[in-house]
Amino acid sequence: MELLEFTLRIGAALLAGLFIGIERELRNKNAGLKTNALVALGAAVFVIISLHFEGDKYVDTTRVLGQVVTGIGFIGAGVILHRGTTVRGLTTAATVWCSAAAGCLAAVGQFMELIVLTVVIVFVNVFFGALDHYIDKRLQRDPEHKNED
Repeated sequence: MELLEFTLRIGAALLAGLFIGIERELRNKNAGLKTNALVALGAAVFVIISLHFEGDKYVDTTRVLGQVVTGIGFIGAGVILHRGTTVRGLTTAATVWCSAAAGCLAAVGQFMELIVLTVVIVFVNVFFGALDHYIDKRLQRDPEHKNED
C-alpha cells in the first residue's frame, strides 16, 4: 500500500472517530473525542497491517477483524459501570464499538459506507438520546436510576 493511500485511510478513520466522539464529548461522557478517534484509528491500522499479508500462504486476514471486535469489547467493558441495580455507560461502550467498525471500514477503503455509518451513529446518539430523555420526562422517571447510559 502506498503512503498516500495509507494516509487517506487512517485520516478517514480518524475523522470518523472525531465526528462520533464530538457528540459524546458534548454530552460529557467518559469516552469522548480522543477515545473514539483513537479507537477508529487503531482499528484501521490493525486491519491495514493484516491487508499487507493478504494472499500469503496460511494467512487469513479476516482474523484481525475478529480480534478488533474482541479487543474493543474489553475497552467497552471498561466504560460500563455497575452500581447496585444501576448500569451506566452501555451507550458509550456501544459507541466505542461502532467507532472500531468505522475504523475497519476506512481501512478497507469503503469511504461512502464509512460516511453513512458515521452519520447513523451520530444520529442514533443525538436523536434517540433526545427521545429517551423526552420519554423519561413524560413518564416522570429519574434518569439517574436508569439502566442505560
